[in-house]
Amino acid sequence: MATLMKNKPRGLQIVIILTVLMFFASNAFAETPVPLFGFSVEQTQNPKDVSASIQILLLLTVLSLAPSILIMMTSFTRTIIVLSFLRNALGTQQMPPNQVLIGLALFLSLFIMSPVLNEINTEAFQPYTKGEITQETALDKSSTVIKGFMLKQFGNNEKDLELFVSLAKIKTPVDPKTLPLTVVIPAFIINELTIAFKIGFLIFIPFLIIDMVVSSTLMSMGMLMLPPVMISLPFKILQFIMVDGWNLITQTIVGSFIR
Repeated sequence: MATLMKNKPRGLQIVIILTVLMFFASNAFAETPVPLFGFSVEQTQNPKDVSASIQILLLLTVLSLAPSILIMMTSFTRTIIVLSFLRNALGTQQMPPNQVLIGLALFLSLFIMSPVLNEINTEAFQPYTKGEITQETALDKSSTVIKGFMLKQFGNNEKDLELFVSLAKIKTPVDPKTLPLTVVIPAFIINELTIAFKIGFLIFIPFLIIDMVVSSTLMSMGMLMLPPVMISLPFKILQFIMVDGWNLITQTIVGSFIR
């Protein structure tokens, strides 16, 4: 108790000193001019200023839509769906975690899309930075390269592409390379979902066989109260490891794309 009484005045002195320092600091900041930042909308007679403002606005819009562009126009959709099917087939709940699956899908997509990115860099970005082509030409060349990648993924099955061509009321026959991105992108997404679900079905078959064998064995032994998942899960993980599952899944995903 005596110790607390001795420390109390010292603590009070510290509080008073800090209060005085804050008071002098506030006065110092009050006397020193501080710059004020803000945004304003003003009229201008120069069309170039309006054009630059619109370009900045469009750039910010593209940056906000960058995740959607990454998902919808690259190999990310098929990759992440196949990896999700694999986790559900194994029955490992949240293992691997979502962060790991998304990270793996991103890096696999970067590997798969590297030839496309290199072509965009060679055909559009580098000439644009050197001033050899205009911004509109660079965008047209970039969209042509990406469109070429998406059209290759249809292979001989162009039903999804034909669906959106008919919905857009475009006269046929038509060269797929001349189709707008508003037709190619949704058809590409549906095609990616179809291929991903086909691969997911093939992934489920061996694990489903293990579940059926374990369930029938437990029923024949009269162990009805024991969940079959508890017994089949270690066997599914063991089978996946023995066949080098991650290697096979990666090879299947990368090999399914036509580059």
